[in-house]
Amino acid sequence: MHGIESLPGRFPIFPLTGALLLPGGNLPLNIFEPRYLQMVRDAMQTDRVIGMIQPSAEPGPDGRPPIYGTGCAGRINNFRETEDGRFLITLTGIARFDVAEELSVTTPYRQVVANFERWRQDLQPEPPTDALRGELLVALKGFFDLHEITADWSTIESAPLAGLVTSLAMICPFEPNEKQAVLEAKDMNAQAALLTALMQMAAPPGGVTETSVRH
Repeated sequence: MHGIESLPGRFPIFPLTGALLLPGGNLPLNIFEPRYLQMVRDAMQTDRVIGMIQPSAEPGPDGRPPIYGTGCAGRINNFRETEDGRFLITLTGIARFDVAEELSVTTPYRQVVANFERWRQDLQPEPPTDALRGELLVALKGFFDLHEITADWSTIESAPLAGLVTSLAMICPFEPNEKQAVLEAKDMNAQAALLTALMQMAAPPGGVTETSVRH
């Protein structure tokens, strides 16, 4: 991948609430609905690009939910078909995109024209400053305690901060609108700061707020 210009301008989208893909992240997906099985088959025959995007509201009368204006394009880098006809795939995030237009199509899945201009830096992102690590880890400890998540802290503490920010944003059980805010944060410094703030609000120092564990 040499530049934004080499990315396809049109591709299918997979609207999925609570699913966050970030550039450089890997998102495993279990595909079983017929329309998305067809989407994956078609993508595998072209550039293997699928746009992950969240619905922004409940479906309307036509059964199609409105979507947020920003998603992340990913490329299928792992594909396996199960005996019962499901596809197990992994999408690797390439770059975020803004929806320039949703196309009127005959395919059972939705397609968009994407604008990558605002997210050119995603192909060569600046890593977050390591000064953000300490506060992030303190907030993460409280957040994991709140949600009864066990972790290998030696691995977390030694992980590159860029990879840690991407992984935490994708796997932590934030609300869909919170995940969207992380997706649309300008750069990795902003994402790290927002992650820290979200975890601090969920598990403030000296106590925890009433919340339910989401799986």
